[in-house]
Amino acid sequence: MKPIKKNLMWLMAVLMMMTMQQTAAAQTADNADPDAKYATELLKVGTAVPAFSLKTPDGKTVKLSDFKGKYLILDFWASWCPDCRKDAPNLVRMYDKFHKRGFEFLGVSFDTDKEAWKKAIKQYGIAYRQVSELKKFHDTDISKAYGVKWIPSMYLIDKDGKVVLGTVVSDKLEALLTELAEGK
Repeated sequence: MKPIKKNLMWLMAVLMMMTMQQTAAAQTADNADPDAKYATELLKVGTAVPAFSLKTPDGKTVKLSDFKGKYLILDFWASWCPDCRKDAPNLVRMYDKFHKRGFEFLGVSFDTDKEAWKKAIKQYGIAYRQVSELKKFHDTDISKAYGVKWIPSMYLIDKDGKVVLGTVVSDKLEALLTELAEGK
């Protein structure tokens, strides 16, 4: 083989290996932090959260202002979402652990079927308040206002109504709640 062709083949092989390594590194980074992939449009830390007024399963109105002066965890979920169903026991456990320490929880469902929504609340033993627009996920005003493109998504909102954390990882939420509860 001529030296030029041989060098060109080596160069192509090296470039292919470098490309594969960069692709693998990018995939590893995405896998290491789901927020890097799924929480990119959530409101940023320090942002004042938009007001809302939504209905509970029994038709009562819940407003963001109902939680003024309190820490609030917003749990965006739906009964039809496999990841949400998997995460539901974690959120219930966190509620049981942190509600008595002054943290409020509010579930925001993207269900369109009221009966399926109510059944899931009962099935998972969710004791914290729940609200919904009963519209398709991406058609809801609240998903647009809060930048929710993936569920489950969670926010921790401070007593002044500003984002402390926006995440799709309940373990991150729990770690921060633990830190805040110990420092309270």
